[in-house]
Parts: sequence; structure tokens; C-alpha cells
Amino acid sequence: MRDPEPEPRAQKQQLLQREKGTAMAASIRLGRSAVFIALRAIKPNQLTAQNRLIIQNKRQWTAGWTGSGFRHLFQSPSVCGAAPLKVQMPALSPTMEEGNIVKWLKKEGDEVAAGDTLCEIETDKAVVVLESSEDGILAKILVQEGSRGVRLGTLIALMVSEGEDWKQVEIPAPEPITPTAAPPTAAGPAPPLTTTPSAPKQLRLSPAARHILDTHGLDPHLAKATGPRGLITKEDALKLLNQRDERRPAPPAAAVTSPAPVTVSPPIAPSTGRPTFPPLSVPGKPGMPGTFTEIPASNVRRVIAQRLTQSKTTIPHAYASVDCDLGPVMKLRKQLATEDIKVSVNDFIIKAAAVSLREMPEVNVMWSGDGPQALDYIHISIAVATPRGLITPIIKDAASKGLQEIAATAKALAKKARDGKLLPEEYQGGSFSISNLGMFGISEFSAVINPPQACILAVGGTRAELRLAPQNQDGPVLHTQQLMTVTLSSDGRLVDDELASRFLEKFRTNLEQPQRASL
Repeated sequence: MRDPEPEPRAQKQQLLQREKGTAMAASIRLGRSAVFIALRAIKPNQLTAQNRLIIQNKRQWTAGWTGSGFRHLFQSPSVCGAAPLKVQMPALSPTMEEGNIVKWLKKEGDEVAAGDTLCEIETDKAVVVLESSEDGILAKILVQEGSRGVRLGTLIALMVSEGEDWKQVEIPAPEPITPTAAPPTAAGPAPPLTTTPSAPKQLRLSPAARHILDTHGLDPHLAKATGPRGLITKEDALKLLNQRDERRPAPPAAAVTSPAPVTVSPPIAPSTGRPTFPPLSVPGKPGMPGTFTEIPASNVRRVIAQRLTQSKTTIPHAYASVDCDLGPVMKLRKQLATEDIKVSVNDFIIKAAAVSLREMPEVNVMWSGDGPQALDYIHISIAVATPRGLITPIIKDAASKGLQEIAATAKALAKKARDGKLLPEEYQGGSFSISNLGMFGISEFSAVINPPQACILAVGGTRAELRLAPQNQDGPVLHTQQLMTVTLSSDGRLVDDELASRFLEKFRTNLEQPQRASL
């Protein structure tokens, strides 16, 4: 009696399959219609050539919609977003390896024209502005203000072309660090071989954090990085140290109640009385004896330290000093002041040094890898103290400039140096340096040569001294002289003692006789 039941079941299954097929075909047709309705809604001026090609070929695609059609559609800027224009950290000086983002001068969404300044970057020499090379809109700032140690080529911002939606910019994925993988032959030991060498490469530690972790034997992988771009800061290392101390079990009660004061006596410390590990300074708390606070060095400070070390270890310094009478200079300054021409004593020194180099070209040299090189230009580098460190802007062709022009140029360069606005060509390429500390009350000093230059002139302050005047009819007469001591530091490979002495004599003559030097 149950034999005829399978036939109705088979018929029902066939009907269900037909209904499913009909519904699937209807959904496909409905999906195709929705796609083309969306394409018609896009404005023609916003369509790229790729989108127009899709619309022109829609008849062919309606016959058989393939996966490649979907890829062409959804990879178009009108659907998935605007293609970005990358802004990377550039090399703004020949010796630059990394830079610091000081300030962004444009905000996200601002229109940018070619030549507009995007941000200020602190290089190893000064703070330089980064100019845009293309027109567009600043869409995304990836490296914020105050970021330090940004390597060359790092992506710092994204721009989009004009007319595109900057809010829909595609942010590229960060380039992964490809660690050296172990050969795939050994399946068992492969995981530890591939993970252990690659982990240290991905860690970024500040010098203070590295010192704390190394001193206390802490694993840097356990520290939670809170600094920019995954940097483990000093606070992160101190937090990890505190967590380790909290997890450490308390000493047993018997050790505390022991009659022998073993824990109080200092036999653990060395004979010098210093602790086993140096105490650490905690932010917000008074420091213990022997603690210190780590001060991050700027790029300028690091370069100054590197160049000073290079100069004192590779250049044989020789020193010679001479006293100069500033009486004629003071007299000429008063005459110029009556004509409303303001010049300083340092301007006279710059001019006298430049004229002396023109008269003695054998001193206007520099040392290269192959030996001495004679220079056909006279560019005087003047040392300027700034909050970031010492920098030497250049007065170019100082021998051919007048005194008033030298004064105006030196004043403008000193202001730009203190503001951190010097361009690379304004502090690179000098042939002779002058450092003047007379305004700080320094009587005399010796300066360090600025390589690859051969000489630097250290200028002290003026002092009044009584000296005998040449004899006249009334006999010897005492009179007051305004004397200034200058010290020449010279490269012994290029300027020997005899040549340095003759140069100082020439400099003193030009300074004490300003008219002779055509000042």
C-alpha cells in the first residue's frame, strides 16, 4: 500500500529545483540591473576611461557577466576610492639619514599647489621646509608633528589629484619586514628558527628604554609600546620593571623576623659603596644620588658631535695668536654712525679676513682625500649659536662685498639661523670660519676647525691697556689702546706655523688700517 508514495516526492523535488533556478536567475538579472543603474548615476566628468569602457561594453557583459568585469568595476576610483599620491621623507641635505617632523603647515583637506610648503622638517643641519612637487589635495597625514627619527623614504602623507574625494583616499598597507626564513625541510624546528631572529628587527627602543631593559635583564618583547610607530619609551620600560617587582613573591616571614639583620647590612654592595645596579630616575619623583635624566639629542646635536670628533681626531691642529689694535676701527665706526651706517666690529673682522685670504691664496685651501685643493672662492663661515646648537651660515664672496653689505647679510643670516630657516646652500661650502665670543666676555680661546676647511679664527673681547707711544719731542707718552686677541687654528697639513704667522700679520695690518683693505 506504500509503494506509490515515491513518485509524488520526486515530483515535489523537481518543482522545488525549478523554483530555485527561477529565483536565482531573477536575482542575477536584478543584480545586473542595479549595477548598470548605479553606473548611469555616476556623472560623466567623474568617470575614468576604464569606467567608460565598462559602460560601452555592457551589452557584451550582460550576455555573460564574468569575474574580470567585477574586478574592472570595483577597482575603479569612482567605486572604491581615490588613488593616492605618496609624500615620502626626502633627503634635504647630503648627510641626512633621518629627519624630525617639526610642524605641518597644511591640514587634511587643504588644497596644495606645486611649490607650496607642506611641513617643516628638522634635518641634521637645520629646519627646512618641504615643498610639494604636484597639485592636489592633502588627504591624509601619516606621520604627526613631533615624530623623531623618520627614516628617508618613509611615507609621511598622502595626496589626491584635484577633483577627487580626499576622504576616500586609499591608505596603502605598510611594507612588511621580510625576515630571513629558515629552509622548509625541517618541520619541527622551523617555528623557533623563523620567529627568534625576526623579532628583534621589528622592535624600536629609545636609548633610555634600552638602557633600563639591559640593566635589569628584562625581555623587550614583554613591554607594551606606547610611542610613535611602535616605539618602546622610557615610561614603557619603567612600567614593565614595576610589573616585574609586583609579581615577585614577598620574602618569607622568617627572614624578616630573623635576629641577624642580614637584610639591613650592606655586604651585598661592592667595596666602593656603589649599588649593584645604578638607580633610576622616575618621572615626577626626586632623583636619588647617582641618578640622571636622559636628554634626547637633536639631529643637529648629533651631527655637531660627530663632526667635532672627526675634526679633533683626524686634523692636526696648530694654534697661533696675535693682539690687534681696534682704535682705527672704533674711529671709523663713529664716522659711519654719523652717516647713519651701522656696522659692528665683527663686520670689520669678516672683511679683513676675506681681504687677507685674497692677498694670501695659499691659506684659502682645503684638504680632500687626494691632498690639498686651492679654492677659487672666498666664502666666510660665521659661527652662530642657536637653541639647537652651533651652525655656520656663509657670507659668499666676502672679499668683493662692501662693509655695509656684509653687515646686512650677516644680520639676515644670523636671524634665519636662530629661527631654523637656513637653506642648505646658506650653510654649506665655506672656505674659512670665524667664531667670535667677545660679546660673552671671553678674552681669548681656541676654536675647532670645521672640516674640510683649513683654518678657523677665534676672536676674543676687547680690553683697554696702557702702552708707550712712539717718542716725540716731549719724550715717551702713555696712551690707552683697545686690544683684541685673535687665535688662528690651522690644519698643520696645509698651513704650517710660518704661513699661519704671516697670515695673522696680514690680518692685523688689514684690521688696523681699514682704508688699506678698501673697507
